[in-house]
Amino acid sequence: MTTGRGGRTVRDLRRGNRSAVLQRLYFGGPMSRQELGPATGLSSGSVSNVVGELVADGLLEEAGIVDSDGGRPRTLLRVAPGSAHMIGVDVGETRVRVELFDLALTELARTEMPLQPSGCYDVGPIVDHVRTGITSVLAQARVGTDRLLGVGVGVPGIVDREAPGGTVVHGQTIGWDAVPLEALLRATGAVPPEVPYIIDNGARTLGQAEMWFGAGRGAREAVVVLFGSGVGASLITDGSPDGGTTEGTPLEWGHLTVSVRGRRCRCGALGCLEAYTGAESLLARWAERGGGAADAADEEEALSGLLAAAAAADPVALEVLEETAEYLGAGLSDVINLFRPERILIGGWAGLLLGPHILPAVREHAARYSLRHPADRVSIGLGSLGPDAVTVGAATLPLSAFFATGGRPAPRPPQPEAPGWRTSLEVRAGSPARRP
Repeated sequence: MTTGRGGRTVRDLRRGNRSAVLQRLYFGGPMSRQELGPATGLSSGSVSNVVGELVADGLLEEAGIVDSDGGRPRTLLRVAPGSAHMIGVDVGETRVRVELFDLALTELARTEMPLQPSGCYDVGPIVDHVRTGITSVLAQARVGTDRLLGVGVGVPGIVDREAPGGTVVHGQTIGWDAVPLEALLRATGAVPPEVPYIIDNGARTLGQAEMWFGAGRGAREAVVVLFGSGVGASLITDGSPDGGTTEGTPLEWGHLTVSVRGRRCRCGALGCLEAYTGAESLLARWAERGGGAADAADEEEALSGLLAAAAAADPVALEVLEETAEYLGAGLSDVINLFRPERILIGGWAGLLLGPHILPAVREHAARYSLRHPADRVSIGLGSLGPDAVTVGAATLPLSAFFATGGRPAPRPPQPEAPGWRTSLEVRAGSPARRP
């Protein structure tokens, strides 16, 4: 293989050119061949060759014709939406949501499976939910796996994608101790071996979705908060003005200590931010003070009940919301002082539900607890993609890999069984089974 400057081969250069054209058309298209040259920095000859390849591969299609200034009309090109599919999975705190998308991230099918009882994170049932969901959305849309780029999965906890045997999840707050989730999902046979599972932290997938398509678009430094039963965040330090393929860094922000010897967090430590701001804690504090929705089916319904009580001027509900807003603002002041983002976005089911009621107070408390200079340059708002943002972000994981390979399938190395685990679905209730 011929090697060019910097050790890059001709194949590397071609892959990079394909990637540049695909990304420019995806985030900035449709556009003509003539526009693609300046937009990508490629010569007209390179653009012509790459476009020819991508059209032959079925990845690009014509999107109309526009007049040019005194010349021949120009044909516009776009990425063909039906040329590939992605599945996004949100292993959430109240349900597992699975959605099928085309290449333009238009939803083709979805299914949701509640976790019963709320907060039950037994590995076996969750793996079953993911398998069932994948089978269901493919059947609903009547599509096969031949054009499936991959299955992206957003999960709580710390994700080790370099572990032997495939991705492992360390979810201390949900009782997951080095769960080999990729191996367990692979063992279900829901997709063929060549279709990758790409697993990442849910806050990071939320952040990527908001930065690509939502309220984070155009920001270069941002923090995106996932506010649900617990709280987490994703830090973006190299955002792209046009949406780009920015990736964030997940932060275990919910486990900053905000009160020495304070309330016990579900991680086991005392005084974590999550012990004061997560929906689980918020509802517990309401109940301790004599409030609560005893007949609520789940946390979402219970939180709606608290908001209804606050709207009726219930003093206990109002006190709990104000306390939550202050702790959330104080927690945001930490990321403002540490990272000086230009934008903070709050998402997640609880964040979107509470945001319209507490956001003004959160902003005030964040400013009060922050240094003036970084506080003056940051805006704090809500995410714009709604409750599906984690699922959309999960679907962008295989999409990112698709761009990185120039629209060609990436070779998938063999994945041995994770040591110390059974990769069958015999794992059921309680802690996942280990071999001695």
